[in-house]
Amino acid sequence: MSLGIIEWKSILEGLLFAAGDEGLSIKQLTSVLEIDEATVLSIIEDLKEEYQKKERGIDLVEVAGVYQFTTKKEHAPYLKRLMETPMNQSLSQAALETLAIIAYKQPITRIEIEEIRGVKSERPIRTLLAKGLIQEVGREEGVGRAILYGTTKEFLEYFGLKTIEELPSLTEIENEEHFIQEEADLFFEKLNNL
Repeated sequence: MSLGIIEWKSILEGLLFAAGDEGLSIKQLTSVLEIDEATVLSIIEDLKEEYQKKERGIDLVEVAGVYQFTTKKEHAPYLKRLMETPMNQSLSQAALETLAIIAYKQPITRIEIEEIRGVKSERPIRTLLAKGLIQEVGREEGVGRAILYGTTKEFLEYFGLKTIEELPSLTEIENEEHFIQEEADLFFEKLNNL
């Protein structure tokens, strides 16, 4: 593929954005882009220069052998305020799904959570850790010793529970969802008959 530097920068930027906190190594970038290492490094340097301008809000940095986007250090006070604002107190759908899985299956590893959700879960886990709703409760035995997650006292307080046993059973939830689905089916059946 013969693309210009502008197109390569755009593609590389998109790849780094999609990779998120995990970042991408030079080896990964050369493999995906199918271009040589020197060209990838040149593109990265061009992007780094663009992001170092004052009007840009993020930086492109190399951390532990991978390249990733970070916020600028001088913006830290604003980011801290954002994390403390009441508007930031609600949980995303991804965070709620992750929290429900942890609450019902704890202790559980990130990999097990991702198998249930079917998508990566690093960001929701980080959010829940930052809000104090989950915590590391140990390490799994065996190779890699993956972190095990469980809920916290703050989780119980947030949802008004005295103990984790007060969570509704999964069969109760499934029955309620089945009832709601039956009602929706009946509604649409009546609507179609009008």
